Amino acid sequence: MSDRYPARKAEDSAPPTLRELATVMFRQRRLFVGVSGLIFLLALVYAVAGATYRAHARVLVRKGRSDPPVTAQQNAPPDFSRVEVTEEELNSEVELLKDDDVLRHVVQANDLAAHDWLRWLRPYEEEAARTERAAKTLAGQLKVESIKKTNLIAVSYDSPDPKVAANVLQSLTRVYLQKHMEVQRPTGQTRFFDLQTEESRRQLEEAEQRLIGFSKQRGVVMAAQQRDLALQRLDSTEADYRLTQVEMAETAQRIEELEAQLAKLPERRITQMRTADNPELLRTLKASLLDLELKRTQLLTKFEPNHRLVQEVDAQILQAKSAIKSESLAPVRDETTDEDVNYAWAKAELQKAQVQMKGLRARATATGAHAAGYGALARQLGEDAITQDALASNEKAAEGNYLLYVRKREIARMGDALDDGGIVNVAIAEQPVVPALPVWSVATVLLLGLGAGLTVGTGVAFGADYIDPALRTPEEVMACLEIPVLASLPGKIDRRRFA
Repeated sequence: MSDRYPARKAEDSAPPTLRELATVMFRQRRLFVGVSGLIFLLALVYAVAGATYRAHARVLVRKGRSDPPVTAQQNAPPDFSRVEVTEEELNSEVELLKDDDVLRHVVQANDLAAHDWLRWLRPYEEEAARTERAAKTLAGQLKVESIKKTNLIAVSYDSPDPKVAANVLQSLTRVYLQKHMEVQRPTGQTRFFDLQTEESRRQLEEAEQRLIGFSKQRGVVMAAQQRDLALQRLDSTEADYRLTQVEMAETAQRIEELEAQLAKLPERRITQMRTADNPELLRTLKASLLDLELKRTQLLTKFEPNHRLVQEVDAQILQAKSAIKSESLAPVRDETTDEDVNYAWAKAELQKAQVQMKGLRARATATGAHAAGYGALARQLGEDAITQDALASNEKAAEGNYLLYVRKREIARMGDALDDGGIVNVAIAEQPVVPALPVWSVATVLLLGLGAGLTVGTGVAFGADYIDPALRTPEEVMACLEIPVLASLPGKIDRRRFA
């Protein structure tokens, strides 16, 4: 086309004027009026007979109450990690609103399968298939989206019947709340916690009986404290035993030293010595000597000096003189002695040390026996403490489990009561109502139809004029044929002559 009409190409490169545009519209006026009128007529028919009504509903997602997790703790710690509804929670609720099961219930509640005009083409289709097909259609027509920077979910549904639109959303919100409770809180928790509570109570009673039976059998009340007390007494007894051994060694060494000192010290010591003659003895001896001399004198009167009796008296006189002489040379000595003080002290200390040694030996024997007894008792109590601690730990664990399940059972009961009352963490912020006005008003539809008709008609007119190969002006003839134009006749001209 551009090769056949180079002049037109040159003209097309220049911007068209208003006159040229008006000329094009005038040439294609029939096509423009026809297309514009058809579109406007369709808009008029839609405004009169095809009005669509839109019902709205809004769902508020809030923190509300949350079911406590089943943990090993009696009181689950509160979660302060987040205080706002997350985007994941909003998206979960949006998907739950568009759940296939929810939509099937809505279809069955409102009999939307009967609104399918093509169902007559499938007379043998089963009811389940019709419901599934209607649910898919409903999923395409239903608009569910979360409103930005809010905790709201906007739900809308368009239908030619305003009551149907409102009933569909009412059924949707009702089925959605039921589905939300089923998903967020599965059934059977109360029964589960009842069974666990009874089982934990039985285990607690068994643990208590085992602990009481062990205490009675072993005769211990608090084995750990008794063991600690026995260990303290054992340490004290062993310390006394070691101290007794030290004292025994000291006493034995002292006894040896005292025995050595007693062997060196005299038992008695002279405290007073007196020397004096014996006047009575001398007097007696001298009296005897005088008597003997008188007797000799008498004998000499009768006998010769060599007579036997005279000689005997002479010998006695000599003995008496010798005795008097010896007595004069050896006077009488009076000595006074007393027990040695050091000896007596050493002897007394030795006796005391010996007695103390016997006591220390008896004490060591008794202390050793007590230490052995405390050691055996401590070992036995240690084993009993381990067993008793294990039984007490089991009893405490069973008690903790019992109290935990009791609390969880009460929480489950409260949760069931709240669920029965419809208290959940979502709420219908805007209930769906029957819309009184259509989505698009008649004036709006007519204005849009008029604008669309003018726009489409103009486009079609320019398109048809662009693809028309006819020569319309003398300038085009001269540019195309390269011959001068002698005359041009206005009015209706057969364009095929210029083709």
